[in-house]
Amino acid sequence: MSAHHVGLLPAGVTVFERGWLSANNVLLQGKDGATLVDSGYVKHQAQTLALVQHALQGRPLNLLVNTHLHSDHCGGNQALQTHYPELHTWIPPGLAQAVQDWSEDGLSYKPTGQNCPAFRFNSLLQPGSTHRWGDLDWQVHAAPGHDPHSVILFAPEHRLLLSADALWQNGFGVVFPELEGVDAFDEVAQTLDLIERLNPATIIPGHGAVFTELAPALALARSKLAGFAQNPERHARYGAKVLLKFKLLEWGQISQAEFSDWAARVPYLKALHQRFGQGLDLDEWLDMMLAELARSGAVLLEDGMLLDA
Repeated sequence: MSAHHVGLLPAGVTVFERGWLSANNVLLQGKDGATLVDSGYVKHQAQTLALVQHALQGRPLNLLVNTHLHSDHCGGNQALQTHYPELHTWIPPGLAQAVQDWSEDGLSYKPTGQNCPAFRFNSLLQPGSTHRWGDLDWQVHAAPGHDPHSVILFAPEHRLLLSADALWQNGFGVVFPELEGVDAFDEVAQTLDLIERLNPATIIPGHGAVFTELAPALALARSKLAGFAQNPERHARYGAKVLLKFKLLEWGQISQAEFSDWAARVPYLKALHQRFGQGLDLDEWLDMMLAELARSGAVLLEDGMLLDA
């Protein structure tokens, strides 16, 4: 985890660069107060709160904004709302009803085997709107693909983009609708085209370091997308491995037997196995995914224990 004011960032913009379990958090401070974009995963909620408090030096956090409602982007919402009772929270409109009803199925937490403490929201972050946070004007753009309801935020004056999981330096987030059998690779392509038209000079991604080289990142993302579109099974395996790795990041270590028990109850993994399991039974297929993760160095297998690498 590192917090940095990159020389490229305008005054008042601080990035807390997290890992892959918690999305990056971006603090925007200005005359109108302080706004935080995205709040990380629940496991790191105390660290998120400590980072924000340290940066604000006793000043309040006024606004919390979520680019989308995956658990690694809004898992700290409840802790921040509890600590800052006056805090207003804005979410993209697509899942407002699911948040209101707190439907863990509708919000994808149950189907993906992830956790997120219940939070409330005050307003909707409508695509096409512009907001002044941290003395900058931020445009809200719809960015479907990785998540149908995601938005990205763009400050044209500095050509600064908060790209969430729509574009990273080395790709983009798993295309979750595709894991459910819903076509969304075209939406990923359209969102990459939108980012190219915005032509940001500096990109703060949802995960990974701030970067400035847009063209190579777009080229890499498009090449990955083409590979997935030609071979959906490759994307499904990537998605399965991301879900497995995410849980292992959360747990640190667990016996392979307990891990298999957990995985066998995760609806997304069961659905992926049914569609792409190549005739293997569920345990064999999961073992194959774990073996691939171990070969790539992402997981260690030792005496029946799985360790996050």
